[in-house]
Amino acid sequence: MTASVQQVLPPLSPDEARHSEALAGVIREQLRQAGGWLSFERFMELALYAPGLGYYSAGSEKLGPGGDFVTAPEVSDLFSRCVARQCAPLLAACGGQILELGAGTGRMAGALLTELAALGGALPERYAILEVSADLRARQQAHLARLPHELRARVEWLTQLPPPGFRGVMLANEVADALPCRRFVVRNGAWQELGVGLDERGAFQERAAPASAALLEQYVRIVPELPAPLPEGYVSEVCPRADAWVASLADVVERGAVLLFDYGLPRRHYYHPQRRTGTLRCHFRQRAHDDPYINVGVQDITAWVDFTRLAQAGAAGGLEVQGFATQTAFLLATGLEALTAAAVNDVERARLAGEARRLIMPEEMGEAFKVLALTRGLESALEGFALQDLRHLL
Repeated sequence: MTASVQQVLPPLSPDEARHSEALAGVIREQLRQAGGWLSFERFMELALYAPGLGYYSAGSEKLGPGGDFVTAPEVSDLFSRCVARQCAPLLAACGGQILELGAGTGRMAGALLTELAALGGALPERYAILEVSADLRARQQAHLARLPHELRARVEWLTQLPPPGFRGVMLANEVADALPCRRFVVRNGAWQELGVGLDERGAFQERAAPASAALLEQYVRIVPELPAPLPEGYVSEVCPRADAWVASLADVVERGAVLLFDYGLPRRHYYHPQRRTGTLRCHFRQRAHDDPYINVGVQDITAWVDFTRLAQAGAAGGLEVQGFATQTAFLLATGLEALTAAAVNDVERARLAGEARRLIMPEEMGEAFKVLALTRGLESALEGFALQDLRHLL
């Protein structure tokens, strides 16, 4: 841990320290069985998803002011209301349902259903939620229990994707960034794989190893698409799991749209020579830092999304890449300004204007976050992409 990280992060509580050490023990045992080295992908998978101990598998407050990070639906219901205005014509066109992948606290689901009801159009036959975190699922159920019965009755929770034949809208807000990724460093013009070992004190430390076959496959795929060679010492990430994840969604969709919201970049920007330390970020109690080897199990670990990968995976699965834009452009195209202006009084208008600025300003969420639309069987354009079309960058 660097001195700067030590100064920024608050100390763990006794319960957090015990939890973290328990998971660290599991990872150390896996390291022992593997001969002293694990790929970063496997380390990240254990840190986030180890049964009962991983960050998303164990009980802790993750979202909101009391958690580790804040997502757009937690910043303001304006986000979800705008998403509802994109879902409404899609539901009218193809019927069916909404499936939210990883629903956080349930706030987006509640605000979206409420807005759809207010719009007076088609409500989804059901609002399904696929959630891997047991404690988040409990928070969702408690939050959505406050909905009117007509809306609450449409909500159900899934343990796996529905079978093929899905018609409607799939939503994934900040899901792809939490898929375990591989890391690499450029040495002598080639890629070496970054993984995890133990130092003499038994603490986790980063170690390089010869590139695995899986990483070499990514090298062959990515490097020819880049405008310039990556410099010596360049560090970044690749996420092969995103291919299978998008493919699994494509296998299910019969007619409708998959809307993916996340922070990320098209590939040529993602692997820009000046972005030489990668995009990996950790979040703990509203602080962001770049050391994934501390606080295991009690901090989030993410990497920015290569949207070119998602688009290519969607196309390979027979989906059409129908839209790609910044969050700012999407929200403005779906009525953010009108929703803010419709506030009932000046105080409410000022509050909503502040929330809207956080959603769309470049220095906040507006430019870093993007929206990708993958569709099947839709003839009309999606209004959320009427103001901006960045598909040529993918």
